[in-house]
Amino acid sequence: AAGHGFFATGTSLVLHPRNPYVPTVHLNYRYFEAGPVWWFGGGIDLTPYYPFAEDAAHLHRQLKQACDTHHPEYYPVFKSWCDEYFYLKHRQEMRGVGGLFFDYQDGTGKLYRGPHPDGPAAAYSDKLGVLEPRSWEELFAFVTTCSESFLPAYLPIVERRRNMEYGDRERNFQLYRRGRYVEFNLVYDRGTIFGLQTNGRTESILMSLPPLVRWEYGYQPEPNTPEAELYETFLKPQDWANWTA
Repeated sequence: AAGHGFFATGTSLVLHPRNPYVPTVHLNYRYFEAGPVWWFGGGIDLTPYYPFAEDAAHLHRQLKQACDTHHPEYYPVFKSWCDEYFYLKHRQEMRGVGGLFFDYQDGTGKLYRGPHPDGPAAAYSDKLGVLEPRSWEELFAFVTTCSESFLPAYLPIVERRRNMEYGDRERNFQLYRRGRYVEFNLVYDRGTIFGLQTNGRTESILMSLPPLVRWEYGYQPEPNTPEAELYETFLKPQDWANWTA
């Protein structure tokens, strides 16, 4: 693409609900082209503060349904890629329960094009090998379906949780866990880092961060509490789409 101008567009949102029982959600779908080179990227991930397995399962089933409409192997690869991407190495935990993540999708080659060739996403993609070529129109339709799945995936969770009563304990834990969101965005998120390194508009780049946040030195959740369950189960990769009570 040397010598060509470039075009980039996308849509992005982050919601940080006040009620600790309503999870934070992030969504981004984007498109880039420069001369003959083009690709789609993006995804969605859910960051709960309190552990409700039915919420994680609902989101993942909606995302799997959206993916399966276009290709049966999209969800397994892009779900694992999401688990890999939204991982805080210095904390050895995921940011949340994941969702979908993909990049550099131009309809050719293997599905996984990330930086970890030895990870689960790469292993699954390598097992599949090179897929049949997919057109621009097919990939645009896939991204469109993913975008349209957002409301059915997220709104039922909000409706279930938004009127749940909470106190200072839950609010303080939410603010503490929001710190992980800040850490990820400032240390690992490629979009945030790129924007800051290229002298982008700082207010726009950082507006996805939560408005209130707190840190606590050496925090450990009390055993046998919802907070402990979040760490034990929800911050590790799970097969949420096939979860059963």
